[in-house]
Amino acid sequence: MGSIVRDPSLAGQGRRKIDWAAANMPILAALREEFARERPFDGLRVAVSVHVEAKTACLAETLRIGGAHVALTGCNPLSTQDDVAAALAATGMDVYCWHGATPAEYEDHLCAALAFRPHVVIDDGGDFAYLLHGKRRADAADLLGGCEETTTGVNRLRILEREGRLLYPVVAVNNARCKHLFDNRYGTGQSAWTAILATTNLLIAGKTVVVAGYGMCGKGVAARAKGLGADVVVCEIDAVRAAEALLDGCRVLPMREAARQGDLFITVTGCRDIIVREHLEVMKDGAVLCNAGHFDVEIDIPALASLARSVDEPRANIRSYRLRNGRSLHLLGEGRLVNLAAGDGHPIEIMDMSFGLQALSARYIAQNGRSLAVRVHDVPKEFDERVASLFLASRGASVDRLTDAQERYATTWEIASEKGNRP
Repeated sequence: MGSIVRDPSLAGQGRRKIDWAAANMPILAALREEFARERPFDGLRVAVSVHVEAKTACLAETLRIGGAHVALTGCNPLSTQDDVAAALAATGMDVYCWHGATPAEYEDHLCAALAFRPHVVIDDGGDFAYLLHGKRRADAADLLGGCEETTTGVNRLRILEREGRLLYPVVAVNNARCKHLFDNRYGTGQSAWTAILATTNLLIAGKTVVVAGYGMCGKGVAARAKGLGADVVVCEIDAVRAAEALLDGCRVLPMREAARQGDLFITVTGCRDIIVREHLEVMKDGAVLCNAGHFDVEIDIPALASLARSVDEPRANIRSYRLRNGRSLHLLGEGRLVNLAAGDGHPIEIMDMSFGLQALSARYIAQNGRSLAVRVHDVPKEFDERVASLFLASRGASVDRLTDAQERYATTWEIASEKGNRP
């Protein structure tokens, strides 16, 4: 099957974006050299469902340099950049996606990427997993395993594992230290605000920003809101995370109270129905709503539409709902991932770390998948160390090493006792 892209004539523009990203991704550059020598994916088919933009293109090309036959599709109907898709298709890669796909088109694109029966899948949010455990089960026949990029996807895979329905081993890339500490916190923190500021052109200082969810993504979003001068309110269901938010200088309120106070709302929970009708009915005139969780179910968009007497689009990626009581509420990016639906996604250097982990984990599956237990696996510790070391080296930084005496002291009971540490 040939590629399915919106406009092949955009290939030149997309190639310039990819080249700019590649020039700022030293981790993937190092792995490309390694993969070119080793060819770990020779004879293997790798299906990738990730946001199709320039950084993802660099990952896909790294896999192909390693010998993989790559089929690439999106993981969100609004995050595909058509010029990048066209550039990859122009190189002969199988690409199935376009921006603004309908639900039916989006599923068709996913199915097209699975139709060549991959040996390895790289998933972002679990859409491949959903199909492979359902209507596309036959396409899992040759699977050695997969990698999952997101909290949402890992949670769903663990449900399958717990229920005894998981079909193939999966590496939880999201749970690696270099993923959740940096991608989720710094990546989401910066990219969400980059998109919000570019889309609205509004001042944040002095306003009340409500952040729903204080996991790693929420922490990053809240920290940058504070840096922009906002009064930050956090909504949480976890008392420990709520306590952490409080000690980080945020106010903590339930959404029913925060809804009355917020000027701008960002949902970052990975769950559904975070902002619903009862909250929408009491929000301030002019409140801005957006979502930085994976799926567009955190804000009840049907409820918002039912409250409106009219809807217009004052700027690109802003949908303004004029309510029957005269107030207006503004939704960014159709309630989808604001940093990608209305922006370019995470910073290049952050995705260099995450995609470095993806590339190493995909190689791990290619080399070990047949012997791995069918469960959700942690990323091997040495992959985190490798990616972090490459990142530090690219910044001219390095770390100390324990001496032999320090190593013995830290790991040996007898050494500690000799130094008088025993009562």
